[in-house]
Amino acid sequence: MALPAPQADRPNSLLGTMTTEEWMLVRLRDQLYGGHWDEMRIDLEQRRRGEPYIFKLVHRIEEDLERIARLQELETRLGINLGTHLPK
Repeated sequence: MALPAPQADRPNSLLGTMTTEEWMLVRLRDQLYGGHWDEMRIDLEQRRRGEPYIFKLVHRIEEDLERIARLQELETRLGINLGTHLPK
């Protein structure tokens, strides 16, 4: 899913569109994968193929992989680490 181009003065407007599931993935990325999307994606893809995997996640794999792609794109576009913007 392509993200709209962010307005330079309003990155928080995009953060406000993030779902609970997306924020959960940011938390899991930071806590279980040392802040690395690639390690998380590899883990989920291995799990999907029935190979050994690191952590058992309760979310549907396909949806989480799509969310991860969106979140990585958002971080790149905004030049931020979403982990520093986690809701309290």
